[in-house]
Amino acid sequence: MLIDTASRSDFPQPFRPLGCRECRDSPALGFDFTMAFQLILDVQEQRPFAYEALVRGVDGESAQQVLGRVNDSNRYRFDQACRVKAIEQAASLGLLDIPDCLLSINFLPNAVYRAETCIRATLEAARRFAFPQERLMFEVTEGERIHDPEHLKQIFAEYGRQGFTTAIDDFGAGYSGLNLLATFQPHILKLDMALTRGIDQDDVRQAIVAGIVLVSRRLGIRIIAEGIESAGERDALLGLGIRYMQGFFFARPQVDRLCLP
Repeated sequence: MLIDTASRSDFPQPFRPLGCRECRDSPALGFDFTMAFQLILDVQEQRPFAYEALVRGVDGESAQQVLGRVNDSNRYRFDQACRVKAIEQAASLGLLDIPDCLLSINFLPNAVYRAETCIRATLEAARRFAFPQERLMFEVTEGERIHDPEHLKQIFAEYGRQGFTTAIDDFGAGYSGLNLLATFQPHILKLDMALTRGIDQDDVRQAIVAGIVLVSRRLGIRIIAEGIESAGERDALLGLGIRYMQGFFFARPQVDRLCLP
């Protein structure tokens, strides 16, 4: 099922965030983009847990093509624009009409100068579109090159103080997973598809994921399994105690629509 409310007109347009001085003074982005939204399903309850905002080109370009235009000079403005556009579009598509559903936004830690300052445009957009802060989730990928771990730790702490949910994406794709858990203490882990793909037929992956589930429960961290493409993978992960899942088996990313189970 799809929610298609792209024609809603009850939100003022266009929105121009003020942000902080670094964003206002940085060069113009130089290109436009839009967002696709992919369902993250609570498989146990069969209801949306969240939607992840994923960048796309306005003419159908892939995320890789869009991200290929991001460089050191426009990284900050792009990160800020992604946050605002995700909130604006999710609100216009009716995400807030889905009870307790989160909006998940990827962010670039190396594009955040000071968390308490750089969050201003995000907070302004949330207020503008009546988007509760506790329904925003921010993801950072394990594969993202982190120049200053202490800086990311401060970002996570500030986001927690603001009521945001924090998540580590692609967990298990690198070699520093447990260190990331100890250092950043996120609210959510998103298991990389390298661990979930074919897990129903792989005893080793099942053992690894079972261990991650055990540690996460002890720490009060929820888990989202990514890249689910079969009923077998879904059932195996449910059996391991994972109820939140994302992947083409449930829904593909959609532009201008929210896919419902």
